Amino acid sequence: MEFGFTTAAYVVAAVLFILSLGGLSGQESAKRAVWYGIVGMALAVVATLIGPGAGLWWLSVLLIAGGGAIGYVVATRVQMTEMPQLVAAMHSLVGLAAVFVGYNAHIELGNVLAMGHDEREALDGFAALLAHKTPVEQTILRVEVFLGVFIGAVTFTGSVIAYGKLAGKVSSAATKLPGGHMLNAGAAALSFICLIWYMNSGGFFPLFIMTLAALFIGYHLIMGIGGADMPVVVSMLNSYSGWAAAAIGFSLGNDLLIVVGALVGSSGAILSYIMCKAMNRSFISVILGGFGGTTGPAMEVEGEMIAIEADGVAAALNDADSVIIIPGYGMAVAQAQSAVSDLTKKLRAQGKNVRFAIHPVAGRLPGHMNVLLAEAKVPYDIVMEMDEINDDFPETDVAIVIGSNDIVNPAAQEDPNSPIAGMPVLECWKAKQVFVSKRGQGTGYSGIENPLFYKENTRMFYGDAKASLDKLLPMID
Repeated sequence: MEFGFTTAAYVVAAVLFILSLGGLSGQESAKRAVWYGIVGMALAVVATLIGPGAGLWWLSVLLIAGGGAIGYVVATRVQMTEMPQLVAAMHSLVGLAAVFVGYNAHIELGNVLAMGHDEREALDGFAALLAHKTPVEQTILRVEVFLGVFIGAVTFTGSVIAYGKLAGKVSSAATKLPGGHMLNAGAAALSFICLIWYMNSGGFFPLFIMTLAALFIGYHLIMGIGGADMPVVVSMLNSYSGWAAAAIGFSLGNDLLIVVGALVGSSGAILSYIMCKAMNRSFISVILGGFGGTTGPAMEVEGEMIAIEADGVAAALNDADSVIIIPGYGMAVAQAQSAVSDLTKKLRAQGKNVRFAIHPVAGRLPGHMNVLLAEAKVPYDIVMEMDEINDDFPETDVAIVIGSNDIVNPAAQEDPNSPIAGMPVLECWKAKQVFVSKRGQGTGYSGIENPLFYKENTRMFYGDAKASLDKLLPMID
């Protein structure tokens, strides 16, 4: 009875998770999709707690309640600008959990094998599951444990470094130790040797050595990726955490964990591939942490940045018929999405054609800008993807760039030595006038110079984005 209920609950939860992932692909269905995921996870947890093999029930409830309380506090305190680093931190916890579960499975298997037949028959829970495994199944379990610990360790340190880069605690520049990729290859080779050693001996020491090597790989891979590429890194680590969870599922014999891990791992990998296409990057190069550098000296930028005040921007907007707004991470930092929404309402009330252009890697997290605009009640139908709107810039009167840099950088097309060379960008410089809302003259998070700021039809609207827009709004007729 317990087994049948648990199986049925797992099937329902798996369907809800699939519906949740499918719904998250559209802004209109995203809120409903989140609830699918919440209900699915609640059902999965309850089914696991009352299902066969469950043990230490009250301790489990206590830990779930404690984790839920911590999660609630974190969720209420974290700003939208901090969401990318929060996601990276959550990925690190999944990786660490995979390492701990793998170690526990290894220790438990050793304890079970040391018991006599009568002692094994009296076992329950996970130990009973191990006691009934054949020698071949025990070998398969060791492979699962090894892979789970390896992927989990890579995910853990990689996510910690990603968190540090996104939070500004670690340099956003691509940094490698002397030896570069050879160090990663050496650590991977050492891990493979440890796999053979572990399968032959079943000892803890090769598992521990591999863990140290995997921790280094995760650290060095992400350190070698520059700040401009962090959106891809976040989605890639999401995939890693999914495969780590799937490996945990195999070790524990939990079918739902396998399904959920596979869903997260595959969707993260697909998203990483889509992001790589959006940035003209090699998917394999991303996985190996091999991009973020240049092939030669970057092209020198000529000209000067010309500043403009709010009244000049207002005059251009009042005369314009068509306006395209390009949001970036700077809008999130300034929390200017509501002011942007108010500007959009005033311009549309005058009959102007106002649209938003969203680059696939805008911000530091996939979909970051879409969430911010939805939060500010910007209509979904005027939020356009890059491929939908890029051809419209030549017929656009005014393009407003709010806190964006790399996604509107013409160096991607004009400079083969640029770190973002070949990356598809929003060609806003083709509009009749371009206004860039920016806090200062710095190069921004990625450290890449942007020739857009020096073009003849570009004017720099300096200052905090929210304060600048608040000053601009009363001047719009």
